[in-house]
Amino acid sequence: MKTSDIDQQIESAISAVMKVNGLKDIYFVACGGSLALMMPNKYLIDRESKTLSSEVYNSAEFVQRAPARLGSDSLVVVSSMGGTTPETVEAAEFARKHGALTVGLTTDPSSPMGQAVDYCIEYELSPSQANDKAAACVFLKLLFRLLAEKEGNEKYQQVATGVSKITSVVDSVVASHADRIRDFGQQYKRESVIYTMASGSNYGPAYSFAICILMEMQWIHSNAIHAGEYFHGPFEITDFDTPIITLLGLDATRPQEERALAFSRKFSDRNIVLDAKEFDLSSLPEVSHEYVTQIIFGYLLRAYANRLAEDKGHPLTVRRYMWKMDY
Repeated sequence: MKTSDIDQQIESAISAVMKVNGLKDIYFVACGGSLALMMPNKYLIDRESKTLSSEVYNSAEFVQRAPARLGSDSLVVVSSMGGTTPETVEAAEFARKHGALTVGLTTDPSSPMGQAVDYCIEYELSPSQANDKAAACVFLKLLFRLLAEKEGNEKYQQVATGVSKITSVVDSVVASHADRIRDFGQQYKRESVIYTMASGSNYGPAYSFAICILMEMQWIHSNAIHAGEYFHGPFEITDFDTPIITLLGLDATRPQEERALAFSRKFSDRNIVLDAKEFDLSSLPEVSHEYVTQIIFGYLLRAYANRLAEDKGHPLTVRRYMWKMDY
């Protein structure tokens, strides 16, 4: 699949969205890792759009909650890696029944979800090797194209340029963390609990790392702590031996991540800090930094996960329940 094919799929979807009369709401709907990918999308819309509101929903709850505002002036964006997640397929069908325009992202347009939506955009699964055709990159281009058409937002080209250069940037960042990645695997391979903490656009990758990597793939107890909520309960678990991975981003919410980390450092000797200010983003347009950082964090965390899995002797592909029984 070529990037130009994805761009054409995006353009087809945008043309349809622009025909929606009085578009006012975007609902981002998915499950698990795909849901985590939706979280930065809401941040983007909140930061950039003057006419649209957005929400992020778990697929099953979207159907069960049945938002009263859902209708012909709504856009529902769904995502499922293989396009077979039953709850997400149902969510797409539910949205269409209520008159909303539906756009889906998946690796398989012929899948049930790909067939359930009005417009399908294909992406490439690339968890360990950065790729500008990965889902997070496609989302950025889709949403900034929408904002360019609907509101005259001028950031699309700069963000698209940033996305196009993501591979070399991520490779450089991961290489710069090589020693820390090696040490992480050795130091934390026997941990039973590891927390992750972030906020804003970076909460998505932190959430994905906690529930999809640590809990699902490594069977390590975890929780994604929102940095702004840290002082409203979670900081009580902080102790000298509490491992906390903190993401320090480049978006508007960095101050609360810094505040949470400053407190954690007073009481825990086991802080793992990934700071985007250390990333070499000099080849990317500055406007894009706020939005591509969460993509870089996703790949960097995966590099840490790959090493942890190797040192634990617990492959990321091992499951106890998922895909093995009815649930």
